[in-house]
Amino acid sequence: MTQDVEMKEVPAPSNSTASSSPSTSTEIASLIETGACAREVRRIVRAVRLTMALRRKLKAQVLSAFLNFALTPGSEPHNRLASYLPKAKACSSASVARLKNLNRRTVDVLASRLYFYYSLSYELTGDLAEIRGNLLALHRIATLRHDELGQETLLNLLLRNYLHYNLYDQAEKLRSKAPRFEAHSNQQFCRYLFYLGKIRTIQLEYTDAKESLLQAARKAPVAALGFRVQCNKWAIIVRLLLGEIPERTVFMQKGMENALRPYFELTNAVRIGDLELFKSVAEKFSTTFSSDRTHNLIVRLRHNVIRTGLRNISISYSRISLADVAKKLRLDSANPVTDAESIVEGNT
Repeated sequence: MTQDVEMKEVPAPSNSTASSSPSTSTEIASLIETGACAREVRRIVRAVRLTMALRRKLKAQVLSAFLNFALTPGSEPHNRLASYLPKAKACSSASVARLKNLNRRTVDVLASRLYFYYSLSYELTGDLAEIRGNLLALHRIATLRHDELGQETLLNLLLRNYLHYNLYDQAEKLRSKAPRFEAHSNQQFCRYLFYLGKIRTIQLEYTDAKESLLQAARKAPVAALGFRVQCNKWAIIVRLLLGEIPERTVFMQKGMENALRPYFELTNAVRIGDLELFKSVAEKFSTTFSSDRTHNLIVRLRHNVIRTGLRNISISYSRISLADVAKKLRLDSANPVTDAESIVEGNT
């Protein structure tokens, strides 16, 4: 459904993106048509892969040109689809409504992409909660039809929907009761591992969370840089919560240095047990941590920082007063000596 350029008698748009891929548009239309007629799913899969490579380059002008190529101008399908061009939510909603009445295996691949864009259009407009019920209904339909790719996609969209609103218990309840089957899409499997890792982190199951997050990062396509960055951010926090210090090479991965810089500085503060530096880093990058939804996890790290600082003090001093302990830990509470005493007792 996402395609690139003008075709045949349609005048070529002036930009290079549109003029560079008429053959791709022709191939996509041909693959979908022949795949549907011959009931060959592999052709539909190839068509979808071609559209994924072009979706970021699409504009209304290019999509209009593609419709003029693929459909007869003035026909009812052409007019209906053309009216949806500036309205992503309306178009995706209408497409999903129609899918409920189609039960063909050649449609499953296209349906999975439509489900994704359906959810994305509502997420970008801040209305994601509106479609949760419909996504649940679609998941039930996909299960009854044995559409496993649809089940994978819809399960991930539902998990994303719940996590978007911090409904971790509901997400885990759905995940645990969803039908089990072999993964059909590596991308969907990676997304599932990422969401599972986030759920396990919130549930304090750090060891399982670490495994899921690192596996998601390893299995993700090289081109999915943004996704791999998010996996690494959460994995770094989880490792710190486990008392581990990630290797420096984690922060130096190609294309990730700048994105992981806040987490590198945070790791350094935890490593040396400097509570004041930890607070400074948390405040300095508070916007980034809030955007990544790791802020609440970073609050949990405060105890790890204090524990590391206390360990360093115990190594350096055989005898030291509680007042000096509080001073070296840089405790800023109302009664730092009492707090230092509680911390020392809790770690002995």
